[in-house]
Amino acid sequence: MAMLAVLLPVLMLGVVLLLGRYEELLLPQDGADRREPVGVPPAAATVGRWERVQSPRA
Repeated sequence: MAMLAVLLPVLMLGVVLLLGRYEELLLPQDGADRREPVGVPPAAATVGRWERVQSPRA
């Protein structure tokens, strides 16, 4: 019984650590933080505020 009391917390810690590694492998890491703001049209998000739009000269 004493052996179970010693080994059980160590085994549970190993399981938690392994599940953390497994989660890191499954979830996407790149691009998760780089989302566009909600409510901003894609064209407005890429054009700078002070840029001028020039029309083509004929």
